[in-house]
Amino acid sequence: MDKKIARQRRARKARAKIHELEMHRLCIHRTPRHIYAQLIEPESGRTLASASTLQNDVRDGLKNTGNVEAARKVGALIAAKAKELGVESVAFDRSGFRYHGRVQALADAAREGGLQF
Repeated sequence: MDKKIARQRRARKARAKIHELEMHRLCIHRTPRHIYAQLIEPESGRTLASASTLQNDVRDGLKNTGNVEAARKVGALIAAKAKELGVESVAFDRSGFRYHGRVQALADAAREGGLQF
């Protein structure tokens, strides 16, 4: 089993559990160069808000977009957008990635921004 298939299998198991909880989902995806975050509605699966290192307001002031500092900015931005929508409690969907490094930095910044996991 290669790395990608194993990660997708872990993600599928976590998403099944989150689906049972019927909570808003903070879904992240990470590539070597960028990190993405989406706030997804439980009933319809519709994306309510998104943030990524591709956005100019996030990219300003960053030397690289694939590091922990960039992940913190994305986490703070998605938390601010969630607060505007009135969402305070979410389930953290890490998409099968280890809770370490950029994934952890994004989650911590979102918590500091007021989201509850």
